[in-house]
Amino acid sequence: MEGNTRRSFLASAGMAAAACSALPLFSSAELSKSPFRISVINDEISQDFDHVCYVVSHDFGLNWVELRSMWGKTTGALTAAEIDEALKILAKYNLQVTDIASPLFKTDWPGAPKSKESSPGDLHGAAEVTFKQQDEILERAIALAKQFKTDKVRCFDFWRIEDVAPYRAAIDEKLRSAAEVAGKEGILLVLENEFACNTATGREAARTLNAVQSPHFVLNWDPANAVMRGELDAFPAAWDTLPKHRVHHCHCKNAIKGAEGKIEWAPVDKGFIDWAAQFRALKELGYHDAVSLETHWHGAATSEESTRVSWAGMKQALKDSGTL
Repeated sequence: MEGNTRRSFLASAGMAAAACSALPLFSSAELSKSPFRISVINDEISQDFDHVCYVVSHDFGLNWVELRSMWGKTTGALTAAEIDEALKILAKYNLQVTDIASPLFKTDWPGAPKSKESSPGDLHGAAEVTFKQQDEILERAIALAKQFKTDKVRCFDFWRIEDVAPYRAAIDEKLRSAAEVAGKEGILLVLENEFACNTATGREAARTLNAVQSPHFVLNWDPANAVMRGELDAFPAAWDTLPKHRVHHCHCKNAIKGAEGKIEWAPVDKGFIDWAAQFRALKELGYHDAVSLETHWHGAATSEESTRVSWAGMKQALKDSGTL
């Protein structure tokens, strides 16, 4: 990928967008035969939740959606009336929810040096919140999971600290205790390996899972996030280090090395992650949880168009892997 210029990459992305309609289409019934819960993070398409659900159900033929933000708010900020409206829209399009993609623990660890990664504007519409408010966010996310009939809530493990060693045991204990709170309510706490947080790579995820021994604490595997942190062998090498029985969610996106040598987001079918191979590896495990498109790449004219390009690549990878 290193030899690709940005110009040729964008040109190829444009051709992929033009070719989307030419790719073989799968019906909702065919997609439902996959061993996976194939979904899209809703706000990667639009903040208009009705439009999102139409696209996911009608255009993509999917039965699942992952909830992060809508109408300019994170799910945690929705009013009772807005939750009722969202539930009506989901029912209208016959969609189910994979998980609540909350920003839980995407904040600074108290007492640690201010993280270089700390970014109040990176909470998908949420205001920066303090450590003291995290228990309230967890409680709210659990309540939302029950309302939206899912058993999973996503979390992180705090903005990345340059030297995490003095704080690592306390962070692990916070994750464990939060998982126990979730578990008492029948909810799995799903840690995402996030490139800006303390668990960013596959190898770091393996360490955290081994340190936090709770049946209610599992992993949202995001190999492209690991690549963004510099783990270019996220799949298959880092993947091989993970306790596979604790992988219960998967985010699907990709990353390449651009013309200037910087890692940048890419459509699903271009980059370091061979998604057909990753899907085959999940299938071989007997994995039946979500594989959720998290576009992140914005090379097309709009977020929706970029997501359509990435969905075309993801759909082809699913087909090539034998999981459709």
